[in-house]
Amino acid sequence: MLDFDPQYSTPRIETIGRFIDKHYDLPGPVHCRMLQRGLNDVYLVMTSTGDRYVFRLSHHRSRGRADLKTETAFLTHLRRAGVPVAAPMPTRDGAFFLQGETPEGTREGVLFREVSGREPDAADAGDARANGRTLALMHDAAQTFSSEGAIYRLDLEHLLHRPHAVIRDSGVVQDADILSDLESIAARTAKAIEACENLTWIHCHGDCHGFNARINDRGEAVFFDFDDGGPGYLAYDLSVFLWAKVSFGRTLTPMWTAFIDGYRAIRPITPQDFEAAFRFVIVRHFWLMGEYASRANEWGSNAVGWIASQADFLKRWEVERLADRLF
Repeated sequence: MLDFDPQYSTPRIETIGRFIDKHYDLPGPVHCRMLQRGLNDVYLVMTSTGDRYVFRLSHHRSRGRADLKTETAFLTHLRRAGVPVAAPMPTRDGAFFLQGETPEGTREGVLFREVSGREPDAADAGDARANGRTLALMHDAAQTFSSEGAIYRLDLEHLLHRPHAVIRDSGVVQDADILSDLESIAARTAKAIEACENLTWIHCHGDCHGFNARINDRGEAVFFDFDDGGPGYLAYDLSVFLWAKVSFGRTLTPMWTAFIDGYRAIRPITPQDFEAAFRFVIVRHFWLMGEYASRANEWGSNAVGWIASQADFLKRWEVERLADRLF
């Protein structure tokens, strides 16, 4: 009989409940339900008194382990500053994250109080403005947060060069011409961004695409899922929202205008950061492709095969970025 080492295991739902009962002071026993699996496993947790929480079990990523120490410290800082974000819950020992053993190794977990409110509407300008306002509030508060000790820096190595290398080496893209196009696009993008002067560096959310939020009854966007955050380019943090409105055939650029209006109602954006955000749309797309390419052996080549068709979008965006913008 052959022994196989697991690349990724899914814990039984009962063990998640027992794990939470053991480590958190909640009215139990808790009832759990898996919400999604993917880059992380996410569970809805309901107590015997009806309170609701979300437990996130981090996955091993190509970047390395989750930086929950920095993430939960930043969230605690934001909460104290009055920024609407999901609050991490302390364990019985007062820690904001913990570790558990799975067949593939140690994985990190964190429990959040569930954010109430509705899911944002992708085509609602009010929701876009709300996302922009909360990101601006977050960036304001980030100016008094020390990112010292953060494991990841959202620089071009992390966001562009490493993902590009993963795409190239994964075998997901077989066509030599497409590989050459991707290499050229990555090189041109890096050169253009490196030529930009005075780009703002700040602690970023890292994944502010418009849906890592809930709209509460006050019309605020309450942010969650800071797993990809860290010190990085402010222009990148802005660009993720724009990317979400123009990638994969979407034509929702008026929402970008509303988002920027919401942001600027709280704090200004320098011309350099605003212009660089358009370049970072390409960086964001490489980052996503790299994340999927790194999971080819887990999800299967069919699930990540779309990567091979993305050079056309990136080349088209380069042209549009240099042409007069109509939005």
